[in-house]
Amino acid sequence: MRKVQKENPIPLYYQLKDIILEMIDNMELQAGDPIPPERELCEIHGISRMTARKAIDVLVNEGVIYREQGRGSFVAEAKINQPITRLVGFTEDNKSRGKRTETRLLDFEVRPATKIYAQRLQIPEGSLIIKARRLRTTDGEPISIESIHVPKALFPDLTGDMLDNKSFYSLVEKEYGFTLDYAKQTIEPLIINDYDSELLNQEEEALGLLFRRTTFVKSGKIIEYTKTVYRSDRYRYEITLDR
Repeated sequence: MRKVQKENPIPLYYQLKDIILEMIDNMELQAGDPIPPERELCEIHGISRMTARKAIDVLVNEGVIYREQGRGSFVAEAKINQPITRLVGFTEDNKSRGKRTETRLLDFEVRPATKIYAQRLQIPEGSLIIKARRLRTTDGEPISIESIHVPKALFPDLTGDMLDNKSFYSLVEKEYGFTLDYAKQTIEPLIINDYDSELLNQEEEALGLLFRRTTFVKSGKIIEYTKTVYRSDRYRYEITLDR
């Protein structure tokens, strides 16, 4: 491990962060390996405990390492690189990468559409909508929490059991005969709330990514408006730009 340069104008915590990153890039530290304890980093580099902790905090926020209470800090698994070029569901995407998907239904209800959801689904205000909340996992690890909103008129017999551990898009196409066409999607950062943090096995106030998706079928109808909170430490998104 090279040492920080105190005469360097770059802050010491930032130098230490780069040194640890360099060790990971050179595979001196690999996924699951422990990061040297703060006390050891202080002795090696002649820095304060606060400086060492700040460097670790930055790497935790970037999703490069993670903390375990009472055990220390460890190198995180490489993030899943998710291209945003095709309209695919969570289950379909995982299957294409050889991953096992599980879905647990958290909540299912039918209620009148508020003004905002009526606008988003392009249905009359007060029309019935179905809201389902689901926890999605990949190879047993919780990855995202999804809140689906669909017009009940399009899915009159939809039940919670039909969405528990099943692909919604597969249901749309195979059971209801719709042909998916395209979707509009936005992505923004958010602080994951306490309840969702527990479900996703995240620390309190962890950073997540909020996806909002409006999906259209060939007839031009909107079939769903979905909000999904993803762990930012496990996913990153790749967008191809053509010119």
